[in-house]
Amino acid sequence: MNQQTEAILKTCLSDYHWQHGAKIVDFAGWEMPLHYSAGIVAEHLHTRRSMSIFDVSHMGRIKISGKGAQSLLDHVCTRAIGSFTPGRSGYSLLCNEHGGVLDDVVISRFDRHWLMVCNASNREKVIQWLTQHAATFDAKIDDETFSTAMISVQGPQAVEYLDSVLPEPPSAIRRYHFQVQNYLIASFTVFRTGYTGEDGVEIICGKNVAQMAVGFLAKSGEDKPDGLKPAGLGARDTLRLEAGMPLYGHELTESIDPISAGLDWAVARDKPFIGSEAIETIRLRCPARLRVGLEIAGKRIARQGATIKNESGDEIGEVTSGTLSPSLQKVIAMGYVQREYVTVGTHVLVDIRGEAISASVVALPFYRR
Repeated sequence: MNQQTEAILKTCLSDYHWQHGAKIVDFAGWEMPLHYSAGIVAEHLHTRRSMSIFDVSHMGRIKISGKGAQSLLDHVCTRAIGSFTPGRSGYSLLCNEHGGVLDDVVISRFDRHWLMVCNASNREKVIQWLTQHAATFDAKIDDETFSTAMISVQGPQAVEYLDSVLPEPPSAIRRYHFQVQNYLIASFTVFRTGYTGEDGVEIICGKNVAQMAVGFLAKSGEDKPDGLKPAGLGARDTLRLEAGMPLYGHELTESIDPISAGLDWAVARDKPFIGSEAIETIRLRCPARLRVGLEIAGKRIARQGATIKNESGDEIGEVTSGTLSPSLQKVIAMGYVQREYVTVGTHVLVDIRGEAISASVVALPFYRR
């Protein structure tokens, strides 16, 4: 495995972020751009209207190979990984024996190996978890995070634009599929995935060509109002929240199971995996709390941990994520409430700094393209 020992990790696109006026923050031990000079709201709206480029190189990229790679993944993943054909990707969860979520990941099947993309904050935990079980299945685990870069291009114009600049058109790639492409001496992989609620791709390439690749891709944004512009973690978070997508550490933790999180669709019922018995018990008994969307009156944002109450003032849950939606111009949030309050239209109260603010349960996602 590759290891990097400095206290704050940097992606290979660090110079690009500084050159473009990024506000840099420490995120999960990585030096990352929160936003650029335009600001979070402008970057968010540009992504919804046109297209943006994100550095997501902080996310873990783990290669799983060997004769037992598929068996290992079927053992630790909630999805039926064995049904994947080469060229396909899929969202899955890793759970502990009690059904709690260790991480949510994207698994991709290549001809001779598999690739798992995990959250930056969980990379070491996931590697340790996979390694713990790999010997039993004759599988090899390699951390490729530091030898590669990962770039995301998202927005309604993203695929059409990339059709004009990449060797092979991404429009020919189906959603949650991928293709290995070559340009001169560089090989890279184009995945039709994303985390914004928009169409687009994520590209993994070698770290030595990352700066050149971003410069090449982003050239359309230099002098065009609707060209490809850089966007940071701030916009990525508001985009995923509008799209109702869970974030690890907020909607997902080791004490939250997939059924409560509304991710039953990502849990196979026809195979055993770590946590499957506990999850089936939770499914049969029905979870005590479920994830919901909330629309909150006014302009005050409900942050993680804010208490959700019923009309009598009794505590019934808590907020996990909240923001003022740039697209909808409404305060939105996700959280967990007791199951008798999950019906769309149910009126609740959210405690925002000591004041009970009116809110309603709404359907997820908040935004659809």
